[in-house]
Amino acid sequence: MQLLTPHVYWAQRRGEIFLRVELCDAKNLRISVEENTLQFRAQGHGAKGENDYEFSLQFREPVKPEVHHRSTQRQVDIRVSKQAEHWWDRLTLQEKRPLFLAPDFDRWMDESDAEMELKKKVTCPLSLLSLSFLGVKRGYLFMYNLVQFLGFSWIFVNMTVRLCILGQDSFYDTFHTTADMMYFCQMMAVLEVVNPLLGLVRTGFIPALIQVTGRNVILFVIFGCVEEMQNKAVVFFVFYFWSCIEIFRYPFYMLGCIGTEWKLLTWLRYSLWIPLYPLGTIAEAVAVVQSLAVFDETRMFALPLPVSLGGSLSFSYSLRLYLILMFLGKTHFPCQSN
Repeated sequence: MQLLTPHVYWAQRRGEIFLRVELCDAKNLRISVEENTLQFRAQGHGAKGENDYEFSLQFREPVKPEVHHRSTQRQVDIRVSKQAEHWWDRLTLQEKRPLFLAPDFDRWMDESDAEMELKKKVTCPLSLLSLSFLGVKRGYLFMYNLVQFLGFSWIFVNMTVRLCILGQDSFYDTFHTTADMMYFCQMMAVLEVVNPLLGLVRTGFIPALIQVTGRNVILFVIFGCVEEMQNKAVVFFVFYFWSCIEIFRYPFYMLGCIGTEWKLLTWLRYSLWIPLYPLGTIAEAVAVVQSLAVFDETRMFALPLPVSLGGSLSFSYSLRLYLILMFLGKTHFPCQSN
């Protein structure tokens, strides 16, 4: 693969240097400080797509050799401590700034800014209010993700135990044994549409709306309203794929609320999602297709037509349109995050 340089943004405090490397899903990270020079190399998705990326920075003044870094889905955060605690007028030894390096204005602060921030923390009640709001927000998001994790874990364990004991016979009563908990979890999931609107999470509103609406159509309309669908094996596969995805997604976000990351959990969350998400989509599509004949026969939710046209329009036509929109939507918005 071609060797490239990622975009790097820097900021400082009196005793630390912060670097933000724009590299998504970074892996095989090699970061070190030798002879006052930081060396970075990793694989990931950057400005030039999936590639090897590397760079080096020779700092203006001595720094400690220990490097602290944290890799997320979107970036790599690096923190280096200065040997002497004071403000630098530039980052690198050479006066000309490297082309790939730019200030991180989201975190940028100079000495005067730091003094003003310290005074505000001491004297401004709004700062205390802001900190209180941040604590409440994190507590709310932590509890939401914890409740969802426990709910989907119960579904997953219940279905797995019944599968081991009853074998294929467990396929046909999945709805009657787990539907109540799935109803609860999916009604709670409506908050994932509300949270972006309130600015509590960075998730886009449209991806969240597509995922939550799609699942709720399957659960409440296809399975919940049509008794003929409740005893079909497809219910097992839909519920099982959903729960397999969520028992890793929700604890990942839960730990993110408290600034903690388990690398194994991160790997499972983004690796297992690759086969499980399309399998879940296929299972949902099978459920929709199997329900078409039922809606045609029962005329449930059929739309009455004018007398001149006669009859009514079957709800199955709406489901056929939904099936197309489901694949288009999930192709363009394949995942959701908190």
